[in-house]
Amino acid sequence: MADVWVFTQEMNGEPSSLSLELLTKARSLGDVTAIYVGTGSDASFATVGEYGAARVIQIDPGSELVSGTVAATLAAAVGDQAPDLILFGQGYDDRDVAGRLAAKLGKSVLSNAVDVELDGEAVTKHEIFGGSQVVTAKLTGSAPFIVLVRPKSFPAEPAGGGTPDVTKLDLADAGRSSATVAESHVEQKEGPQLEEATVIVSGGRGLGSAEKYAMIEDVARPLKAATGATRAIVDAGWVPYAKQVGQTGKTVKPDVYIAAGVSGAMQHLVGMKDSKTIIAINKDPDAPIFDVADLGIVGDVNNVLPKLAEELNKRS
Repeated sequence: MADVWVFTQEMNGEPSSLSLELLTKARSLGDVTAIYVGTGSDASFATVGEYGAARVIQIDPGSELVSGTVAATLAAAVGDQAPDLILFGQGYDDRDVAGRLAAKLGKSVLSNAVDVELDGEAVTKHEIFGGSQVVTAKLTGSAPFIVLVRPKSFPAEPAGGGTPDVTKLDLADAGRSSATVAESHVEQKEGPQLEEATVIVSGGRGLGSAEKYAMIEDVARPLKAATGATRAIVDAGWVPYAKQVGQTGKTVKPDVYIAAGVSGAMQHLVGMKDSKTIIAINKDPDAPIFDVADLGIVGDVNNVLPKLAEELNKRS
């Protein structure tokens, strides 16, 4: 079988949700090795085993910046063990490590894939024009093939695997790429997080002002929903970037996505169009958001949202 490696980054002491999505896909392609980046623990290694990894290669960057150090360490391991495919998520560190690794190995990278298969070469699918079309690409030549995958492309499903074998690698010399993290700050978050939420309420420029975003929070609260936003109101400074849904923000796939005052620009649709149920509220009946909505309410958000929040509070 093919030897498939998955870049698995530790977040808050456990493998990230994006890593678990990639592990789920990887086990359908071959034998899975998790490249675990972090301090690790018996519990975290057991988790990646449960999602399909038979082997773990651990790289603990410590106080070193992940990109240069991990790429150098991984390049040495690839040279010794020759995997067929290395999967990365479309995350910040993933992209940085993948790019540096590809340069060190003299390989190409296919990014923003929504599916990948192995058939002597890597065959990937990519959504273009806001997801209205899907194109196929191939990585030919010799392995390893390096592919970056969009979040939420695959469900994260445990397979009941056993505890994997763990090998820890010493950090390689990254030379001038080496950098030390002098200080870090953890962003304070409240309520459900966008990537994990089953219900999301998002607001757009149609709200009218930053103060009106409180209406989004009022609707989200009784639903125990996460709150999101379009790029337009993030760029305007109404809400922090952490709430942005879209091509340059987060990709989400909740059970219910409520878009209030959101016109439906392609940049936003890319990040939420795969939600199971989309409810749109907009006073413009021709707004593009209605093209993807399962339920549409044509009306002014300033009238609809307060009444919706009131009714939800009665029923909660």
